[in-house]
Amino acid sequence: MTQRKTNRRRVTDGACLALILVVHAAACPASEQQDGIAFDTQPGQVIVRLGGRPLATYVYEDQEIPRPYFKDLHAPGGVRVTRHHPPRDGVDPTDHAQFHPGLWLAFGDLSGDDCWRNKAQVRHIEFVQAPCVLENRGCFAVRNRYVGADRALCDEVCEYVFLIRPAGCLLLWNSTFQSEQDDFWFGDQEEMGLGVRLATPLAVKSQQGGRILDSEGRRNEKEIWGKQARWCDYSGWIDGTFAGITIMPDSGNLRPCWWHVRDYGFMTANPFGQAAFRAGPISKVQVKKGQSFRLSYGILIHAADSEKGVDLQAAYQDYVEIAQDRAQGLGARKEAN
Repeated sequence: MTQRKTNRRRVTDGACLALILVVHAAACPASEQQDGIAFDTQPGQVIVRLGGRPLATYVYEDQEIPRPYFKDLHAPGGVRVTRHHPPRDGVDPTDHAQFHPGLWLAFGDLSGDDCWRNKAQVRHIEFVQAPCVLENRGCFAVRNRYVGADRALCDEVCEYVFLIRPAGCLLLWNSTFQSEQDDFWFGDQEEMGLGVRLATPLAVKSQQGGRILDSEGRRNEKEIWGKQARWCDYSGWIDGTFAGITIMPDSGNLRPCWWHVRDYGFMTANPFGQAAFRAGPISKVQVKKGQSFRLSYGILIHAADSEKGVDLQAAYQDYVEIAQDRAQGLGARKEAN
C-alpha cells in the first residue's frame, strides 16, 4: 500500500529522476543472483552483495548515528575500501567515529542545523522502492526527513542504483530535497556534501602507497584541498590489490564541487563551501517552499592489479553518459552495454 500511495504522490521535475525506477520496477522482487547484485534486507539495514560477496551495508536505523549511511564498502573481489565501522582499536585511527561511518551525505549547516556532527537528525521515513534487482542492476529508494532542533527542515527522496561496469561497481546516488511547509537553505562550511572515510591502509598518512588524485592530475591533500575538479579518487594498496573509491559529481548539480580531502583517509565532494574554501563570499543556497533541489553523484568502487589498472577518465565518461541517458529516460539501454 505504501508503494501505491508513493506512486500517486505529486512530484516536481527534480524528484522525477529519483522515481523513474520506482515506476518501472514496482513489482520487482529482490534477487539472490550469485553473479550480480543481490540484497539481504534485515532490521534497520540492507546488505548489498556482489557475486555473493559483501559489497556494502546500508544502515538506516542506528542508536548512535541519527542519519542513514553506508558502511563496510568492498571493491569487486572482496577488498575492503572503507574504514572498519566502528573503528578497530590498534588497527584504525578512532577519530570521528560517529561522523565518518563509511559513505554518507550530510550537511553541517542546513537552515542553521547540523546533521554532519549529529546535532540534527535525518530520519528514515519509508522505502519508496524496496530493494530490487532488475536485469543487470540493483536499486532501492528511500524517503528521509531532516529534523532540526525544533522543526522538520525538509524531506529527501534518495534513489540508489548499483551497476556493474568495466571499471568496477558504480553506485548512482540521486537525492532530491523538498519541503511543502517552509523554505530551507544550505549554508557554507567544509563539512557539507558526500563524504567517505577510506580504509586505513589506503590513507596517504599510512605510508603504504595510498594517494589522492583528481581530474586535473593534482595529488594528495596539499594540492587538492579546496580545489574544484570533475572527480576525485582515493586509492591505495591493500592485500596486494590497488583499490579505492572515485566520487564523480553530476555536472547538473549546483556547481562543481570543491574537494575537502585529508591525507588521513577522508574525502568529501562539497558544492556549498564557497567561502570555506576561500573561493568567494559566503554562499547560502535557498530552496523555496514547494520547490525541489537535486544532488547527484556517481561513486565508483574499483580494484586492479596496478595503479594504472583502472582508467579513471574513461570511467568518468562512462558515468556521464549513464547519467545523461537516465535523465532522458534511456538508462536501461546504456546500463546494459
